[in-house]
Amino acid sequence: MGHTHSFHEGSRSRLTRRDLGRFSGDTLFDRVGRVVCEAECLPRKELYESWEVAKRARRRLRGGVVYDLAAGHGLLAHMLLILDDSSPRAYAVDSREPASATTLRAALSEAWPRLLGRVEHVTADLRDVRASAGDVVVSAHACGELTDATLDVALAARAGVAVLPCCHAERTGDTGGLLGWMDLSLAMDATRAGRLRAAGYHVLAQSIPESITPKNRLLLGWPA
Repeated sequence: MGHTHSFHEGSRSRLTRRDLGRFSGDTLFDRVGRVVCEAECLPRKELYESWEVAKRARRRLRGGVVYDLAAGHGLLAHMLLILDDSSPRAYAVDSREPASATTLRAALSEAWPRLLGRVEHVTADLRDVRASAGDVVVSAHACGELTDATLDVALAARAGVAVLPCCHAERTGDTGGLLGWMDLSLAMDATRAGRLRAAGYHVLAQSIPESITPKNRLLLGWPA
């Protein structure tokens, strides 16, 4: 029993070769997990978070160029291409690229040669991204207003969108007048969903497992 409890999916500790035994199965997730363990550069939480967002996003949002905003290592961008090869390419956009992003990209491209040259890290302000209709714009834990900026990018292009919001701050966010009914972060996320609806989007609200992150509300939207 103790063994299972010592491995927290939401831990920020880095996955290393010592963790390989936890990903011994034949599933796609296990295969990605083994590559990430071998690369020894990624927090455990990021692997589980990116997977949960990617698999749910791909059930609704197929094809298109992928824009992974506030991307960090860009794992989410890679996973979206692994899950749906019909996307021609992906851009992992962040204000700075972590040193080990190259390590991770090389490891994933070795395991999935079809990824070679199709995921590009772009150092830029995510607000400057210009997507097109039919593309897929995602962010996993883009802090506070960066989640709203991700929605801006998607809505400007009528692109599909998936966000996992975090760091809700009242001074920077829109609570939609809902604070009398619900707490701050839920009011902001409900207002975000309403914003997509008002723009003529289909909206799907989901949750990823809380064991991975307490900030587990996933918002999906695609043009009606």
